[in-house]
Amino acid sequence: MRTRVITAIVALAIFLPIVFAGGIWIQILAALLAVIATGEIVMMHRTLLVDFGAILAMLGAAIMTLPSEFMTALNAPVIMHRSTMLYVFVLLMLVHTVLAKNKFNFEDAGVFTLAMMYIGLGFHMFVQARFAGLGALFFVLLIVWTTDSGAYMIGRKIGKTKLAPAISPNKTWEGSIGGTLVAVLVAAVYAYFVPLQFSWGVMVFISLLVSISGQFGDLIESALKRFYKVKDSGTILPGHGGILDRFDSMLIAFPVFYLLGGMG
Repeated sequence: MRTRVITAIVALAIFLPIVFAGGIWIQILAALLAVIATGEIVMMHRTLLVDFGAILAMLGAAIMTLPSEFMTALNAPVIMHRSTMLYVFVLLMLVHTVLAKNKFNFEDAGVFTLAMMYIGLGFHMFVQARFAGLGALFFVLLIVWTTDSGAYMIGRKIGKTKLAPAISPNKTWEGSIGGTLVAVLVAAVYAYFVPLQFSWGVMVFISLLVSISGQFGDLIESALKRFYKVKDSGTILPGHGGILDRFDSMLIAFPVFYLLGGMG
């Protein structure tokens, strides 16, 4: 527990100043986190980080985090736009299946492409939320954090009905519903005082959907770890596991918040 607390304090001491600073700093942070998180999937997949396919996936995830306007602002050619670059990386992975003589196969390419998009675009939406303003960013962060904390505490107290025993045996319906209720309550207070994209009532409804989506993010990563038969996605955060373990909910919550129009 002591290690877990110390890690959390150090991580927040690094994370929060970068979030407040925004700009290039949060972009660098997002790209770095995307590379590490994609590397965790690579290692769970039992592929060397120096494998060409793995390098493509990690580099592709970093590029996916770039703001939509970045390449346009640089007047870069079409081939360097993010969506085009994604296709180029996929093509290179497919070519690699031939050059590697199927030691890196079509399934490997599929796993790495999905990881690249899931993680890269998830962190891209995190960056976009910061560009939309601190109000929008902390709205989502508070929902994710309070959902997680509320679900844990309420689940421990009254949780009896298993939510997804085949994927995450410790989660319960009582904890899940309780965590969402706590998050919506906190979000309602936050939205009352902080100007956001929509009216108070709409933002409260959005908080409900973001809380639920964040829990799906957690379950998605649990399913991934269950498939690969690992306890944690990595070991970079002592007491907490890997980057995916800490950002799994956000990788789904931020894109859902974006799709709901919360970032403007």
